[in-house]
Amino acid sequence: MTNLAQPTYLEFPLKTWWAERTDWVEKALDECFPEDAEYLGNVGEMMRYCLFSGGKRFRPILSFGAAECLGKSGRIAMAAACAYEMIHCFSLAHDDLPCMDDDDLRRGKPTAHKMFGEAGALLAGDGLSIWAFHKISELPEGVPPEVGLQLVQDLAVASGHPGMVGGQVIDMAAQQGSVTQEMLEAVHRAKTGALITGAVRAGAMLAGATADQLEKFTEYGRAVGLVFQLTDDILDADEDPDGVSFVSLLGIDETKRLVKESTQIALDSLSEFGRAADPLRALAVFLEDRKG
Repeated sequence: MTNLAQPTYLEFPLKTWWAERTDWVEKALDECFPEDAEYLGNVGEMMRYCLFSGGKRFRPILSFGAAECLGKSGRIAMAAACAYEMIHCFSLAHDDLPCMDDDDLRRGKPTAHKMFGEAGALLAGDGLSIWAFHKISELPEGVPPEVGLQLVQDLAVASGHPGMVGGQVIDMAAQQGSVTQEMLEAVHRAKTGALITGAVRAGAMLAGATADQLEKFTEYGRAVGLVFQLTDDILDADEDPDGVSFVSLLGIDETKRLVKESTQIALDSLSEFGRAADPLRALAVFLEDRKG
């Protein structure tokens, strides 16, 4: 019997790699909004509360992984990684508002509007979203200005009406009527997947990806973005069995099948990159099997 070796990404020390890069971005975000800076009012406190709420920093991790896939240090993508995390945290603060999801807790802590009032949560989110564009414009030495322009445009598309904001609008409408699988995929490609794809693309662009390589990273980002949402729906199925989700629409077995299919698309998109892509491959497999 032939003894086939395990794929190298299955042995990749993802937990250690992820923890090290999480430390990078935590420090960088702290430098973006230091506690002792001179802010107007308490906006700094409000923005820091939204930023440092215990998230996994998944989007920055993807930026670092894409850069490293092309032989660069992940740190070359630091400013972009911070920018995408700011946008993500702004979106959570606004999603939790009474006019949206009306949540009192996030990750076991009071939501921003419970701590600072609705106006405070709105302004903290506004501050983070605007500063994200300032941050992403800080190009590392040697990166062409045209790449900087593309980074800003990508961030606008991912976070604005073609992406996250538009996806939220469609999602709210879907809660009031019937929804198809195609509609649900469109919602989450925009609402969740656009920022994930953008973060991957940012790391790749900063590392000098060719047009063909960038297309592969885009395919990867779209696939893992869908896996992220599918597994979210599986994890939330018991808490909200009647909510608008892939599980409620397709059932648990078909949702799991889509997870496997999308994970394989993500892995296949990285076939040309060799072992340098093992962190991204390991991330895709982690998402497929995640428990929280």
